[in-house]
Amino acid sequence: MKQLTEPELKALMLSSLDGDELAYRRLLDTLRHLLVSYYVRRLSRSAPADVDDLVQDTLLALHQRRITYDRGRPFTAWFFTIARHKLVDHYRRSGGGSHLGLEAIEEMADGYSEEAVSAGMDVNRLLEGLPAWQGEMIRQVRLEGHSVSDTATRSGRSEAVVKISVFRGIRAMAAKLRGERSEDG
Repeated sequence: MKQLTEPELKALMLSSLDGDELAYRRLLDTLRHLLVSYYVRRLSRSAPADVDDLVQDTLLALHQRRITYDRGRPFTAWFFTIARHKLVDHYRRSGGGSHLGLEAIEEMADGYSEEAVSAGMDVNRLLEGLPAWQGEMIRQVRLEGHSVSDTATRSGRSEAVVKISVFRGIRAMAAKLRGERSEDG
């Protein structure tokens, strides 16, 4: 299953709030897969039934609280706040969490906080301001952690071109953030 982006998930949520039942079913199905992965990583030694229970509890909470969703805010930050609360509740019920302390759960930085979602959207906007091939090289090398060699092979360009393109692209994005016009663009 293709992982949907924040804008795609938010669009499904907004459509479902506007009465689109198909969008709501697709949203729930997608979130079910995300939640299984989310909880399995955090409950590595727990029974699969615990993961299933948490997924169901979280989806039920989403259903019950969906009318409280603020359409102007990132959806995944709101949704994973619900998921974190359900996880904390699970650890409290199971005796305080023998696998992971409650403090660690409450302080987890997932990439789904509102700040992380906003930062990711900002990075995507900056990357869109570059030529597509250059943005893809930066994404592969700096964001996904692929080697320069692998990226060069995939793109059909030399390693030197990949290194220079990544460097110049990041320099151009930094200049844009400072409000300057880059020499490369």
